[in-house]
Amino acid sequence: MLSKAKHLSRFLTGLCLVISFISYSQTETLKYARAIVDTLASPGMHGRGYVLKGDSLAADYIQKEFLKIGLKLLSKEFFQRFTINVNTFPSTLKLSCRGKEFVPGNDFIVKGISGSGNGTFKTVSLKSKALDTEKERKKFKKADFLNKIVIVDKTGFDKIKDGKELWEVFEYNLFKAKAVIFLEENKLTAGYSQKQEESPMIVMLKSAASDISDSLTINIQNTYLTNYQTKNILGYIPGTQYPDSFVVFSAHYDHMGRMGKDVYFPGANDNASGCAMLLSLAKYYSRHPPKYSIAFMAFGAEEVGLIGSKYYVEHPLFPLSKIKFLVNMDIMGTGDEGIKVVNATEHVKEFDRLTAINKEKNYLPGIQPRGKASISDHYYFSEAGVKTFFIYTLGGITAYHDIYDRPETLPLTKFEEAYKLLLEFTEHLQE
Repeated sequence: MLSKAKHLSRFLTGLCLVISFISYSQTETLKYARAIVDTLASPGMHGRGYVLKGDSLAADYIQKEFLKIGLKLLSKEFFQRFTINVNTFPSTLKLSCRGKEFVPGNDFIVKGISGSGNGTFKTVSLKSKALDTEKERKKFKKADFLNKIVIVDKTGFDKIKDGKELWEVFEYNLFKAKAVIFLEENKLTAGYSQKQEESPMIVMLKSAASDISDSLTINIQNTYLTNYQTKNILGYIPGTQYPDSFVVFSAHYDHMGRMGKDVYFPGANDNASGCAMLLSLAKYYSRHPPKYSIAFMAFGAEEVGLIGSKYYVEHPLFPLSKIKFLVNMDIMGTGDEGIKVVNATEHVKEFDRLTAINKEKNYLPGIQPRGKASISDHYYFSEAGVKTFFIYTLGGITAYHDIYDRPETLPLTKFEEAYKLLLEFTEHLQE
C-alpha cells in the first residue's frame, strides 16, 4: 500500500499539473503548435531537405526557438554537425509525350536513387503476366532495351516464378535502359538515397501513364552531394533535484525537400508536427522546471537513414547511461484513432503506466502497442540499451512523403490531448 506521503506527493503533482494546464491554456498550446507547423512546412523551408539548404533554414529556425524558450547548451552550441552523402534533384524534372507535359509531384516523381537522362525514346511496357512462362523470361533476358524506356507494373511479380529476382532487374536497371518507369496505383511516395544510378528511375501513377504512347521525352537531372554538412539541434532544461539524470524528447526536423524547380514536399505531419510537440514540451518545462534534467533533441537526416540520431548515439554529449527514458515523436498531427507506441512490448511497466493515465483522463481514443521497429530516431538509442518509446498518431489524413502533407490540411486533431498525456507520463518518469 502507498504511504500517506506518497499519496500526498501524487495529489500535489496532479494539482500542479491542473494549475499548469489552466495557466498554459489549450488555445495557447494549439496556437503555438500551429505556428511551428505552418513555418516549418512553408515553401520558404523548401521541404527541409538538401536543395536550397532547406535543412539549414529549418535548423536555424528551431535553434531560435530554443533560444526564445531558454534552453541551455549541452555543448558549445545548440548544433551538432555531421556530414552525409545524398542524391538530390534541384533543377530540371520533365516528362512529356506528344505535347502533353506530365506534372511532377502530381503525375510522377523520381526515385531517390535516380540518375540523369535527356532525350526522346521509344517505350516498352511490361507486366508480370508477360513474364510468367519460361519462354517469355528467356525472351526478356535476351531483349535489347539500351535505347528504350521500360515501363513496368509491379502488380503480380510476387506471385510468378523468379518474381523477386526479375523485379531486381527492373529496380536496378540491370538491362541498361534509358530510363525505367514504375507504375503505382494509388499514390506517389518520395524517398532519399545515399547512392545514385546512371539513368532516370521514375515512379508514375497508372492513371497518368495511360496517356503515354510509343515514345516519351524525358529530361531528368540529379545532383549527388558528398560530405554535405547538416546538423542536430540539442538543448536541455536542468533538473532541480537530479540534474545529472535525463528524460529525453526527440523528433526529426528534416523532410523530402524539393524535386525539380517547382515541387516541394511540405512535411507538415512528417514531421513538423513532431517538432511542434518537441517545442511545446520545451516551452512548458521552461516555465515549470522538472526534477530531472530534460533534453530536447531535433535530429537531422532521419529521412536519409536515421543518420543524425545514429551520429548522436556514437557521439553523445552526456553518457547514454544517464538517460532515464527517451520518447521519440514522429507524425503527431492527427490522433483520430489514438496513438501507437513502438517498444511497448519491451518496456511493459512504462507502457502500462501510459495506458493507465490515458484511461483515467480519457485523452486519446486508444493506445496501441507495437514491438521493436527500426523506423525512426529511437532505434539506435534502443540498440545502445536506452529505454525508449517511439510514439506516432493514428487515423485522419493519409498524406505521407508526398506533396499533399500540407499544413492547411493537417488537423492536429488530438495534439493537445497527446501533449497532456506526455506531460503526465513524464511526471511519472520523475517519481
